[in-house]
This record gives sequence, C-alpha cells and structure tokens, in this order.
Amino acid sequence: MRTAPERIERLPEQYFTALLARVAAASAAGGERLVDLGRGNPELGPPQHVVEALAASAERPDVHGYAPFSGLSALKEAIGARYAEVYGVQLDPTREVAVLPGTKTGLMEFALCAVERGGRIVLPDPGYPDYFSAVALADARHVSFTDFGMSGDALYLNFPTNPTAAAAPEGVFDEAVAWAQRNNAWVMHDFAYGDLVFDGRRPQSFLAADGAREVGIELFSMSKSYGMAGWRLGFALGNEELVRRIETIQDHAFAGIFRPVQKAGVAALTGPQGSVDERRATYERRRDAALAALGDIEARSEGTFFVWFRLPDGVTVEQVLSAHRVALAPGEGFGTRGTGWARLSLAVTDETLELGLERLRAAFA
Repeated sequence: MRTAPERIERLPEQYFTALLARVAAASAAGGERLVDLGRGNPELGPPQHVVEALAASAERPDVHGYAPFSGLSALKEAIGARYAEVYGVQLDPTREVAVLPGTKTGLMEFALCAVERGGRIVLPDPGYPDYFSAVALADARHVSFTDFGMSGDALYLNFPTNPTAAAAPEGVFDEAVAWAQRNNAWVMHDFAYGDLVFDGRRPQSFLAADGAREVGIELFSMSKSYGMAGWRLGFALGNEELVRRIETIQDHAFAGIFRPVQKAGVAALTGPQGSVDERRATYERRRDAALAALGDIEARSEGTFFVWFRLPDGVTVEQVLSAHRVALAPGEGFGTRGTGWARLSLAVTDETLELGLERLRAAFA
C-alpha cells in the first residue's frame, strides 16, 4: 500500500461517521428497536412550494448544464434581502455573498482562506467536531477557547451552539470583533441554527455587530431553517476579501451548484416564511418534553434541535446504548470539556422522541 499524503494522515477520525458506525453495529446485533437520538439529521423537510420550485426548474431542458460558478444573482439577492429583513443587516449581494455547496464546505474553506500553514485557530470546546478537520486541512494549530484575552489568527464562533445548545450571550459578538482587531485576526460565525432559538429569543447575526464585516464572515445554512439538509446549499456572508477568497477556491474545486437547487433556494428565501417559525416551535415543544423527562439532571437547550446534559454518575453513553437501546452523541467527541456530557437530538419524530425519553428515564432512575 502506498503511503498517504501527510494532509490525509493528520485528519482526525470523522466523529459522525464513527458514531453512525457504532449505532449501526448495535442495531445489527438484534434486540428491541434501537432509538437513535444521537444524529442531528432534520426530519422535517422543506415546505411544499420549495419542492415544487425544484421540480418545475428541473423540468426545463436548459438547466442541466453548468450553473454559474459563483451562483445565481437572484439567489444572492434573496439571502441579502432576508438578512436585511430578519437580522437588520444590509449586504451587497455582488461583493459580500458567496454561494456554498453546504456550509460544512464553508467551514473548511474559511480555514484555508484565513490562516497560513502553522497559524493558530481558536475553537470552541466543546464544539462541532468538523472544526478540527478544517484546522487539519489547513495544516494549522488549534487552541481551545478560554477567553478573549488569548491570541490567535482566526476564531470559530457558533451560536446557538452545537453541541451545547447555548444562545449567544449579551455582547459576545462585540467582544469577538474587538479580539479580531487586537490580533489582526479573522472571525467566522457558524450560524447554522440561527433561527432555532427558544423562550422568546430573537435570532442574532454576528454581522449586526459594529465592525463585524471588517473582520469576518458568517455562514448561513439552508439545512436547519428550511429543512434542506440533503440539498447542500448555504452561504458565506460578510467580509468582501474573505468572500472573494472563498469564491476563488470554489472556482478551482467546484463547477457550480445545480441550477434547480438554487432556484428552490430563492423560493425558500422569498416565499412564505411560516414554516421557519413552525419548525422552531416544534423543536421548542420537544425541548420542553426532553427537559421534563431529564428531571433534576443538569441540562440546557436555549436553541438548536439538541439538548446538552450531564450524564449521571456511573452512566456512560455506551451503557445507555447497550442496555437501553438508545443512541446519544458522547460529549467527549466534541472536545475535552465535553467529557461526562451527552447530546440528545430533537430532530426525530414525536413518537421516536417519546420512546427514547421513556427509556432514558429508566436508565437514569
């Protein structure tokens, strides 16, 4: 076997691939039905008018060639209009918006665009595991965030947070801008769950902070707000220089996004928005049920479609899976500070969640 390039060898184990493999093995072992509360895979699809827009566009004979590499102008204008209306952020669609084949791609591209080899990238701990992959691909060094007194060349932010389901604290974006200015650094805000906030909170965009677009970008995903996870469509918005760098990388790595997917994105962003709040309300209702089931166990969920909770003494995720047939996402996979915690997904049907919570009550009794 030929030796793999070092850039492949330095990649960490892909957390979710490993998690899915463990769940699949447990399911194949037989026994009562396995309840998977470990995955964050949206079970609520897009509204019907979005599906119809995709189908209508795909029926046209002239849409099956290469789409514009940088994305449709109408799509950039649509996300710009939504940012102005929902988040109070004015963007120039021609210079401050990049269309992405999913924001996971953007996580990788930001590291490649913002930091030279050996640079310091500050990551949340616990945080989304693929942030570590981005650091590895860029051949950078990752350091765990402690406070805004530390130094670095780039910072990954994520609110509401995955896995810890915390909403943005007051003033955190202003602090991030000031940090970037002191360090001559870049900031990337992963806004994947931005519209899924609970208890009367309003979605907060990093780009609404003074000076934010001078120091960074925000990633907006169509996966969570509109249930389009499998469609792979998202945006990088904000700093003109970073947007240009991302589009340059994509000019070399991709050949555009299927035009009907982009047309459907326009329909989602400009059409009726009631499904966004309905989706949020559904996850908040399920969040309430999960917190009630966990009882006195320390748990949190201020947004996203997750609940982050501390495992009772002597209980492990592996035991819950083997003895009670419920899969959870182990906290240590999100960073060293996640040890002893677990993430529970609300992105399942009501019936599946109810069965899983019933088993968890028995496991933690």
